[in-house]
Amino acid sequence: MRRYCFMLRVRPERLAEYRVRHAAVWPEMLYALRDAGWHDYSLFLHPDGLLIGYVRTADLTAARAAMAATEVNARWQAEMAPFFTELDGRHPDEGLVLLDEIFHLDEQLAEVRDAHR
Repeated sequence: MRRYCFMLRVRPERLAEYRVRHAAVWPEMLYALRDAGWHDYSLFLHPDGLLIGYVRTADLTAARAAMAATEVNARWQAEMAPFFTELDGRHPDEGLVLLDEIFHLDEQLAEVRDAHR
């Protein structure tokens, strides 16, 4: 499994409603994410609208494609699109900006342990 982190930006005037929507995501959406290979998926929201997402999956491209093939994802993305800035007509799942992982504590600790064996 690989770790992925991404960002989007939620419109400041829609922050409260965005939080409410994510407090009780549709069960069929939750199952679709799980079945598509999304693990440990979390969203973090800053008061200025910066949204950071984290997910572990074997293949992000395949996991995104599996979600894109579901009817529930199409409905969810259409409902969520007005919450975001800078999408230029794309759905939120198409506007993710992936971030490069530059440090992971457990990996570096493992390297140090292995080097000292």
